[in-house]
Amino acid sequence: EVTRVAREVGTEGRLGGQARVPNVAGTWKDLTDNVNSMANNLTGQVRNIAQVTTAVANGDLSKKIDVDAQGEILELKTTINTMVDQLSSFAAEVTRVAREVG
Repeated sequence: EVTRVAREVGTEGRLGGQARVPNVAGTWKDLTDNVNSMANNLTGQVRNIAQVTTAVANGDLSKKIDVDAQGEILELKTTINTMVDQLSSFAAEVTRVAREVG
């Protein structure tokens, strides 16, 4: 069950899975809890990134990635949020110039 969730989330990209292993204790419970925590965390991060990038692709520059992140996911979050800011500034400048010309 734990291996299934690790494979689905980590390898197959099928987010949202949780391992259900009743009546375990000790190391097996810790392993199950840690895999579930990792899967839940990654699911939330990827889904938030997907929501923001979908909004940007649809022309909505008001969204930002707001999930807690560390490491390379934090770098991705920062890069995408910076990109959204730059696109928003660019769009505002284009609008300003168009009004001056128009």
